[in-house]
Amino acid sequence: MTAILIIDDSLTTTMSIKSALTLSGYDVHTANDGASGLALLDKGYRPDLIITDINMPGMTGLEVIEKVRTKLRFIPILALSAESAPGIRQEARELGATGWLVKPIKPDELVGVIKKLVLKAH
Repeated sequence: MTAILIIDDSLTTTMSIKSALTLSGYDVHTANDGASGLALLDKGYRPDLIITDINMPGMTGLEVIEKVRTKLRFIPILALSAESAPGIRQEARELGATGWLVKPIKPDELVGVIKKLVLKAH
């Protein structure tokens, strides 16, 4: 079963995404901030894909991407944001984000992107 880690400070967003992915057959773990997500990875959890919000208090999604890439070079990272500023999108890509989606996200669109990213990674 494909494992996915969602890192997002919005409980509503996290639960919505988790519900859609669980219904699609994915094994989903969640973290409510960047530090908690990195702690899971430090404990040995190895998802097939990471979804991170960009705008979070404390550690931003850009910082999460940068830190994940120092340890795990090949796990796809999907960045989510309520804004689509080209500069932030480009920075996320340069730091190692594999994809970018603008919130709100349609569940079928999210599942489609995840399938492509996971297939490409394997």
